[in-house]
Amino acid sequence: MLGEAMTHFRSALKRRARHDIVEQMYVAGIKSLGVITVVALFTGMILALQTGLELRRFGLQANIGTAVTVVMLREMGPFMTALIIAASVGSAIAAHIGTMVVSEEVAALEIMSINPVRFLVMPRLVSLMIMMPLLTLFTNIIGVIGGAIVGATQLEVTMTAYFDNARLFAQNKDLYVGLLKSVVFGMVIATVACHQGFSTTEGAVGVGRATRRTVIISFLTILVLGYMITRLFYKL
Repeated sequence: MLGEAMTHFRSALKRRARHDIVEQMYVAGIKSLGVITVVALFTGMILALQTGLELRRFGLQANIGTAVTVVMLREMGPFMTALIIAASVGSAIAAHIGTMVVSEEVAALEIMSINPVRFLVMPRLVSLMIMMPLLTLFTNIIGVIGGAIVGATQLEVTMTAYFDNARLFAQNKDLYVGLLKSVVFGMVIATVACHQGFSTTEGAVGVGRATRRTVIISFLTILVLGYMITRLFYKL
């Protein structure tokens, strides 16, 4: 299904497809900003607090800027964003398509010679592949700012020292690997959600089951792929 959806990328520039993609981008991006902001802020604050408490024992708490920034760019930014999108957007996609399947709307599309993969899967896949890197960048920024707030208010690390350390040791590679993860995670979420939606049976009970499977499978796949990508780019 993923391969077939990718073959339809060329039709993404058509008027109807553009409208669907923009609508899905709005749902996945703008409507998720609230929860992403809260999660990213407190993720950065927790990282800074826990790291700073240990580093302060050695008088190195000024290095929390490096620790928070690198961890957010490499791992926590794309990871937390993917979990939020999988739980909110992925489950919604599975429920939407599953409802269409059990109400025979997908069968009606096929009768009208409309390819369901092109009509339903491709716009959602494209929208998540576009929005996930943007949301990850937003998560990274908010997380780093959260760490700076904790450093300034609880660990006696000035904003200047915090961001100087962050710029000194964080590398462009950390950002690029994190963004690559976000694109892969977006593909995973869209593919799993759409596949579970199309696999729905047994009416409303089946829709609930598909939604639950979407979240579980997405979470596990994100964890495994996140480790594999990190292992690929950061070999010991």
